[in-house]
Amino acid sequence: MTVAYQLEEAGTRLSPTTIERRPLGPRDVRLNLKFCGICHSDLVAASDKLGGGMFPMVPGHEMVGTVSEMGAEVQGVSIGDTVGVGCIADSCRSCHSCDTGDEHYCETGFTLSFNSKDREGRVNYGGYASDYVVDYDYLVPIPTGADLARMAPLLCGGITVYTPLKRFNVGPGTTLCVLGMGGLGHLAIQFASAMGARVIVASRSEAKRADATRLGAEVALDPDSEDLQAWMGQVDLILDTISNPHDLNRWFSLLRRGGKLCLVGVPTEQLEIFPALIVFGDRSLEGSLIGGIADTREMVQFAHSHGLGAEIELIQPDEIETAWQRLHDGDVQYRFVIDLESLGSS
Repeated sequence: MTVAYQLEEAGTRLSPTTIERRPLGPRDVRLNLKFCGICHSDLVAASDKLGGGMFPMVPGHEMVGTVSEMGAEVQGVSIGDTVGVGCIADSCRSCHSCDTGDEHYCETGFTLSFNSKDREGRVNYGGYASDYVVDYDYLVPIPTGADLARMAPLLCGGITVYTPLKRFNVGPGTTLCVLGMGGLGHLAIQFASAMGARVIVASRSEAKRADATRLGAEVALDPDSEDLQAWMGQVDLILDTISNPHDLNRWFSLLRRGGKLCLVGVPTEQLEIFPALIVFGDRSLEGSLIGGIADTREMVQFAHSHGLGAEIELIQPDEIETAWQRLHDGDVQYRFVIDLESLGSS
């Protein structure tokens, strides 16, 4: 049996329990999980604010572990390999989105690594657990020598920011503004800087502005200061990582003609847009959701080759509830990661 931390109903506390994973199929691998990142979307799912929650629920979709078992048809994977699993556990593999490497936009709906049902109607339990079973097509190889705990948050947070940076050709000659210096923002700074872009950051926290420059930002500004005026019309892309309700309209004037504001944070309340700020300036409002398996694998290799990783606080499973409350309060620099070794020995 699998040891896991589970919620019985929305809004209840996590508690240790045992669950049964699906039987190992011919294409499946079983991972002994080592680490799992804590993502803000875990809290959203657990609260069921957006509806559709499947309870009891085991959260977690930023998993790193080693292959302990595998089915007869598995290829390119060996027992003992270190791999990751992110948000995507399955997809139809035949629609246009899947064929073009965008499994997260699967036209029949992709299977989430938790809070979702697999193709046979079984509920997927996530990575706050001792092990995980998944089709090998959805594995992300972790490079030899990588810091596994720092890699875990990249499997959701990293790909969430990497995908729009790649899509909008961020690199030399590009000016990027990152809104929000948190779990996503601190990764966006690192990736964009490594890509050769000029990076500015807007944050009200003096300590976080200092961290932003340490991580590669050229300039870190207080959004309420006059210093922001100097950047009006100078930015090619704004990456908005903020997950709380906020005013989008104040930021459009930073963009050059044709510039884009891309949402990757997902507030659970509606945001208002003044259309003239987009129309007069040929600007656009974009959105981006995680990324496909090929891009996730590429992102992990890019991060390792450039020495990038999440800034983390490592916790034990019995500290998850406290970490959730601190994450809700914005008290983390910048991602929590659960050390799952103790569950494997339970």
